[in-house]
Amino acid sequence: MHSRVAEFVETAAERYDLTVEPVEFPEKGTPTAADAADAVDCDIAQIVNSLVFDVDGEPVLCLTSGENRVSEAALAEWAGVEESAVEMASPGRVREATGWAIGGVPPLCLETELRTLFDPDLLTFEQVWAAAGTPTSMWSVDPERLSELAGADVVDVTE
Repeated sequence: MHSRVAEFVETAAERYDLTVEPVEFPEKGTPTAADAADAVDCDIAQIVNSLVFDVDGEPVLCLTSGENRVSEAALAEWAGVEESAVEMASPGRVREATGWAIGGVPPLCLETELRTLFDPDLLTFEQVWAAAGTPTSMWSVDPERLSELAGADVVDVTE
C-alpha cells in the first residue's frame, strides 16, 4: 500500500473511527472521473470530486458528483461575494489547505478545517467513491455518512 494511502487509512481510523478499504490502481491512476468510474465499475455520478476553490481568499472544499461541474457564479452567490472573488485553488494552495496533492485529495483527513460543501446529487446513491490520498487510489462510502463526517453543508453549487 502506498504510504499516503496508509496515512489516510490510519488517520480516518483515528479521527473518525472509520474503516477504509482502499482500492489501488496501476500507476496511470484515474485522472478523470470517467476513468475512476471505469476502474471501480460504477456510474460517473458516483465519483466524488474533491475540489478546492479560493473564495474571497479562503479555501472552500467542494465535494461534487463526477458528472457535475462547480459553477464559480453559484459558489460566489452562496458566499455572498463577487464572482471575481472565486477561483480554483492553485496546486500549492490545495496542498497547503488539505495536506494532499491534487488528484488524490480525500474528502476527509485534511490538514486544516475547511468549509466543505456537498453536492446533493451524491445523496441519491447508496455508495460513492472518493480519493484515498493518491491519484491511484479510491475508497467507497455511504454518501450520507461521508457528508456527516466531513461536516459538510449540502449545497448545490454546480452548473
